[in-house]
Amino acid sequence: MTDGGGGLRRRAYIGSFTAAGGLGVLTAAVDGETGALTLLSAVNGVADPSYLALSPGGDMLYAVSETTQGAVAAYRVKGDEPSLAGPLVPVGGSGPTHLSLFDGHVLTANYGSGSVSALPVRHDGSLAAVSGVLRHEGTGPHTQRQQGPHAHHVQPDPSRRWAVSVDLGTDSVRVCALRDGALALHREIALRPGSGPRHLAFHPDGERAYVLNELSPTVTACRWDAVRGALKPVGETPVLPDLPDGDAYPSGIVVSPDGRFVWTATRGQDVVSVLVPGAADEGLRLVATVSCGGVWPRALALDPTGSFLYVANERSGNVAWFTVDPGTGVPRRGGSVRVPAASCVVLD
Repeated sequence: MTDGGGGLRRRAYIGSFTAAGGLGVLTAAVDGETGALTLLSAVNGVADPSYLALSPGGDMLYAVSETTQGAVAAYRVKGDEPSLAGPLVPVGGSGPTHLSLFDGHVLTANYGSGSVSALPVRHDGSLAAVSGVLRHEGTGPHTQRQQGPHAHHVQPDPSRRWAVSVDLGTDSVRVCALRDGALALHREIALRPGSGPRHLAFHPDGERAYVLNELSPTVTACRWDAVRGALKPVGETPVLPDLPDGDAYPSGIVVSPDGRFVWTATRGQDVVSVLVPGAADEGLRLVATVSCGGVWPRALALDPTGSFLYVANERSGNVAWFTVDPGTGVPRRGGSVRVPAASCVVLD
């Protein structure tokens, strides 16, 4: 997208929980010098568009509708206000919390039903009916949160050969192939019982992955073999310097483009943690924690250069931005914009 003078105009798209007063999907201009956000529009009409994903070309935006009758919305991105590209498409599962694009499909992780769905993307960017639903199985030791599977995250690996899903309820990560529009289980990797894995981020070298655990405030570092589709845990690192006083529920994780830093957010403690990767067969080292700039940080986003970090603070209703110190990785607060029930930020 260009500005009136022919220069590149950066945009951020923000999801929110409409059931908690959110305004739907918001669009903001991004200041390339400071990282600051300026709100441009809000598009309502989809219930709880809590997680978003842009198409590779940036001309389509997809949003889960995190409801009991889970669905996905497709938006055309043109100008400052995305427009719906057809009706919502049911995912065949409940409570979708995450989505990504993989091999001509939108994949959703359905927390409520413990499943992962695939929806074909048509040539015009709109979505066809769900073509496959892979149901997870299993439980964990946490009596309230792990009585059954709870898929929380799904994304392609860097080689784009595999789809990797993270399940909080079964303490495991599943590696899948996409065959005839449906995900087929290739391998399931067990993590520490009770850890409650929530999200995953790959290192840019394509050989490491980091799994953020919600039920214990830690990150599990893993080796990734894209040829075999195999994930091997090698170490677990706390994201807090001390035992937490009160609630501590990690939520989001991002890795710098050069692979030197990893950032996580923890709700309850309301902090962003800075971690440094070790060698390929080592874990992470916690180096700092800073305030998230709000309350209950649900998600993190990093601009493509790695210069600015964004935090969607759900309960304080704001998105805060930070400038990242290139030497230490420690974020420095820049400002924030009010976004009721903010849940997710993606940047073009």
